[in-house]
Amino acid sequence: MTGLDRRPVAATDAALPSGPLAGFAAGSLGMGVWVTVPGLLLLYFLTDVLAVGPWLAGLALLLPKIADVLLHPWVGHRADVEQTRRGDRRRLLLVGCALPLAFAALFAVPGGLTGAPAAAWVAVFFIAGNLLFAAYQVPYLATPADLRIGYHERTRLMAFRMVVLTLGILVSGLLAPLLTGGDAATRDGYQRMGVVLAVGMLAAMLVGVAGIARLRGSAADPTPAGHGGWRALRVALRDRQFRWLVAAYLAMSTTTHLVLAGVPYYAEYELRDTGLTTVLVAAFVAPALLVTPAWLVVARRVGKQRALLGAQGAFAAGSLVLAVGRPAGLPVLIGAVAVLGVAFAGMQLLPFSMLPDVIRAATTNAAVDGTGTGAGTYTGVWTATEATGAALGPYAYALCLAVGGFVASTAGESPVQPDAALAAVRYGFGLLPAVAMLAALLLQRRYTLDATARTTT
Repeated sequence: MTGLDRRPVAATDAALPSGPLAGFAAGSLGMGVWVTVPGLLLLYFLTDVLAVGPWLAGLALLLPKIADVLLHPWVGHRADVEQTRRGDRRRLLLVGCALPLAFAALFAVPGGLTGAPAAAWVAVFFIAGNLLFAAYQVPYLATPADLRIGYHERTRLMAFRMVVLTLGILVSGLLAPLLTGGDAATRDGYQRMGVVLAVGMLAAMLVGVAGIARLRGSAADPTPAGHGGWRALRVALRDRQFRWLVAAYLAMSTTTHLVLAGVPYYAEYELRDTGLTTVLVAAFVAPALLVTPAWLVVARRVGKQRALLGAQGAFAAGSLVLAVGRPAGLPVLIGAVAVLGVAFAGMQLLPFSMLPDVIRAATTNAAVDGTGTGAGTYTGVWTATEATGAALGPYAYALCLAVGGFVASTAGESPVQPDAALAAVRYGFGLLPAVAMLAALLLQRRYTLDATARTTT
């Protein structure tokens, strides 16, 4: 991460110490497991291990996220209340550290459950996990807006977070399929995977809590948070810049989670090699470890907005190559996934560093017109949007499979899929993401705060 340290420091943009930065970023290592593994394996776990039909499997993943639309802003409100009353958001972070328990339970489906009862089990623990994830994620992502740092330092802070998040995504994305048993995945294998990764999640999340405390000790903003509530929520939703940024991020989150959900299907049914699941995940995630510092440099030179538009365009182009399928050749397809990975790195770093820009601009306006709000309220809406995209992506892919007549099965079965289902696997993985990402690009163009934020925050 030394490449993230080599930067000039403006008088109004004091540099944060690397030690607390690394501690803060460590929290994302555990969060990366929750972000990645359910999106990568849960739909496949339901349809190909628990014999849940694709439409019901998609519904089981979508319905828990609907509750998040209400729960995340409420968690954001509680985070602002904690900040106002106690001067920090530590208690919510510690509650969120129970997330690994829900993660382990998610894949520990009792042996006698298949079909609808199995889908219900998964849905219940998915709801619990999402709520605990919100309890950790909302105060965690409010941290940059709580600190006395400027435009470029927020990007640097989130770059540290992005590198470690990517490491969590990569490690869990590679380990999870292996721990389940690979080609011979079983219920016991999924249960074992859940327990092993849960232990690592807990350790990383606790380190993150300590890192946040150290950051706040060195650069906390003495300005108290707003009290949140419905008034603050209305202020956030009326913020034009925030609305466009959130809308674009919803499209981006939906698209990336759709691609993750489609990886095991594309490897098995299009490339005809389940072992390539690990290769595709690595090609999608690993580039971020190398290119995140490059995105940091690009953002400093051209601004976050222009850099993000470039990432969205690259993602759409790479997706169209994947829609071609086997005729394009395996090296070309893996290269296309790597292009998606480079773009994904930018789409993780840049929107998350633009969010505190919006919050700081809103805080300045609130000081002028007396409409007070808090970082937690904005962040709660943001994470609700992310959770919605995480549900819509797999659901959209599941609908593609259902339209194509995909045949669900239990572990060990190998049903013959109709041609329409095979086409749905390919186009759902390539064409649909391209269309969705183009929509994200058009929405992102409506965001106009970036030029002002570079010179005033």
